[in-house]
Amino acid sequence: MPLHRGSAHDGEPAAEERRRALNPFFGEADPVAGMEWAPPRHRMPDGPLPPSTAYGLVHDELMLDGNSRLNLATFVTTWMEPQAGVLMAECRDKNMIDKDEYPRTAELERRCVSMLADLWHAPDPSAAVGCSTTGSSEACMLAAMALKRRWALKNADRYPASAKPNLVMGVNVQVCWDKFCTFWEVEPRLVPMEGDRFHLDPQAAADLCDENTIGVVGVLGSTFDGSYEPVAELCAALDALQERTGLDIPVHVDGASGAMVAPFLDEDLVWDFRLPRVSSINTSGHKYGLVYPGVGWALWRSPAELPDELVFRVNYLGGDMPTFALNFSRPGAQVVAQYYTFLRLGREGYRAVQQAARDVATGLAAKIEELGDFRLLTRGDQLPVFALTTGPEVTAYDVFDVSRRLRERGWLVPAYTFPADREDLAVLRIVCRNGFSSDLAELFLEDLRFLLPELRAQPHPLPRDPNAATSFHH
Repeated sequence: MPLHRGSAHDGEPAAEERRRALNPFFGEADPVAGMEWAPPRHRMPDGPLPPSTAYGLVHDELMLDGNSRLNLATFVTTWMEPQAGVLMAECRDKNMIDKDEYPRTAELERRCVSMLADLWHAPDPSAAVGCSTTGSSEACMLAAMALKRRWALKNADRYPASAKPNLVMGVNVQVCWDKFCTFWEVEPRLVPMEGDRFHLDPQAAADLCDENTIGVVGVLGSTFDGSYEPVAELCAALDALQERTGLDIPVHVDGASGAMVAPFLDEDLVWDFRLPRVSSINTSGHKYGLVYPGVGWALWRSPAELPDELVFRVNYLGGDMPTFALNFSRPGAQVVAQYYTFLRLGREGYRAVQQAARDVATGLAAKIEELGDFRLLTRGDQLPVFALTTGPEVTAYDVFDVSRRLRERGWLVPAYTFPADREDLAVLRIVCRNGFSSDLAELFLEDLRFLLPELRAQPHPLPRDPNAATSFHH
């Protein structure tokens, strides 16, 4: 089934109906003429429209989208300073790949890589290698490709004729890891959830490893509940495995969100390049990196972790350019915005912003718990994210009813079931980002309090399509 239909579900509206779809004032000096300009929706118009008319049509339709600031499902940044927006507008026409034509944009990218390498305690930040990407999904793909290629080089006598590579990770990983395994023909070995453990267990992960394991993924901030996976304990379990068997299994840290939170708020937590087994790390600049989408970052401990054959040197647009990203042409605006944010905030500024988000998350979680209807699974004290479910005594409604009713008030709060072995557990997840202030949190709480009497008065939870529940893996 195609992702996007090429035509309307129920045919093109009648011409007269399309005429009424356009505000006569869009005709500027001649309102009647404006009504003649209404274009078809599902085929390209025969002729052009005035820019104000085209803008008005698109602008009005987009008003039906949700308010991104009230979207408590997404991890993606929904607010930046006006100055950042100006810089992005100034750079949106610059093609990042053309480093010869835009050398200063390329230099800002290099500086961001160096800053992240220093932040994540690379042994020699000047020697660490990395690049910007369109987001963490691409960054994860690059890191996993490097793991697979290093494994293949190490096992050249067996691969690909008889050996099938595998990748070990928790069942809670973001969907991009499933995509990698499918696209690059790698067997995913998933550590299941069990009881109140909602992410990877270090020893269980080590037990799944063998001579065909290309690496183990540790997630610093699970999208399911906001919890950190125990990366140091994972590395210790793999150290013990190497002592017993000789297997040397590298670790990649998917720090999509946590890699831009833990360095500022959890400085004593050891999860990064301080652990010799961590070979690569990714993060989303457009999540808790505080930049509009889409930008991500992939970094390797040293050039030895990134096989040279994955780096392409392209003679393009007047210069010889090394590239190892999956995408080629893309705008430089997000990279420039990332450098602006690093420069604007510094470590203390990031610490203040992330602490404010965590304070809002923990405060809101505690107040929701006080309502008595809900049980917290996490409290927002790692990622500024928490998950909750209804208490065992609540039988009149479920989390899907809560999500549905909150949407009526403008709030987007995902309700979803956990994966295999905990599919019995349905939760709500609340993501507290920069811009979701304590005032907004109080308004959210007021709306939730307002809805509870009606929910409690229901005879039973409303019926729903079990296939409609989503995990909001973003």
